[in-house]
Amino acid sequence: MAQNGDLANWSTATPGASPAVGGAMDLAVGAKRLWVVMDHVTKDGRPKLVRKCVYPLTAPTCVTRVYTSLAVLDVVPAGLRIVEMVPGLSFEALQSLTEADLIQGE
Repeated sequence: MAQNGDLANWSTATPGASPAVGGAMDLAVGAKRLWVVMDHVTKDGRPKLVRKCVYPLTAPTCVTRVYTSLAVLDVVPAGLRIVEMVPGLSFEALQSLTEADLIQGE
């Protein structure tokens, strides 16, 4: 997911297989508000919240809120505004696990 709310949730689970989007495209484009629930990083620790998606988009600028394993974030024009973080996690630690620009507070 990109900091502007772009969503690319393609499945690439099978090595050598073409990516597939399934029915998510129809749901994402038609929703009034779209909230994403996801792990904050990949299995090898790379950020899943990026500045710009590299996979083909499922839907552009459709996400309004993100719930990750580390934080709740709202999509705003300047990036991702932190609504809540897991207890004990600092802003600096969260930003180090996030490629997208994070914004503290209101």
